[in-house]
Amino acid sequence: MISKKNIYKHELIGLPAEVVSSTHSGYVGMKGLIVDETKNTLVMEVDSSEKVIPKNGTRFKFSLPEDVEVNGAKLMFRPQDRIKKAGR
Repeated sequence: MISKKNIYKHELIGLPAEVVSSTHSGYVGMKGLIVDETKNTLVMEVDSSEKVIPKNGTRFKFSLPEDVEVNGAKLMFRPQDRIKKAGR
C-alpha cells in the first residue's frame, strides 16, 4: 500500500494529485490524475486535457488513504531510477 513513508518507491501514474504550490502561479490549484511522468515533469489530466507540470519548484499533494504532500524536486529522477534509488 502506498503511504507517506514509501511514496518514492511507487509508481505515481494513476494517482489523483493537486498542485499545492509552484513557482508558476498558473499551476497552483490544478487537480487531476497523473497520466505520465518524465525525469523533470508530471503529466496531469485536468478537465479532459493534459497539463505538463515541472517537478522542480512545485509541491504536489497526492490523495492516498491519507493526503501526502511531496516536494517535486525530490521526484526529479527518471521514474525507474527514482524507484530504484528509493529502495536503498
